[in-house]
Amino acid sequence: MNHYQRKLAYEMDSWDLYEALGESEPITVIDGRSAEAYAEEHIPGALSLPHRGISVESTKSLDKSRIHVCYCDGIGCNASTKTALKLLTLGFQVRELIGGLDWWKRDGYATAGTGGRPGTEVRCGC
Repeated sequence: MNHYQRKLAYEMDSWDLYEALGESEPITVIDGRSAEAYAEEHIPGALSLPHRGISVESTKSLDKSRIHVCYCDGIGCNASTKTALKLLTLGFQVRELIGGLDWWKRDGYATAGTGGRPGTEVRCGC
């Protein structure tokens, strides 16, 4: 039981993220892929923070009291894990989005960017 409780403390799926955003939970969505990949397609409202450039300087505008949900392309990509690890070392609270952008789209949610796709729009209770 402890294993699964700990796992849920560090991961969330696209439905959980969608619901949390709609409930105005203190979440910041972080895209850890390259700036080019972000420009092509990303989760609406996500911030582009390529894992290779994460530093104290590049994260100074982020609020450490929020949960930072990191994602990348999907199951075959580890940019979300690298992003989460780097943010953790800088004192941020993080979770990793299971399945990344791929599963976000498979679940029917809209994306933004030059290659953005229609789908269920993110509700923001902000």
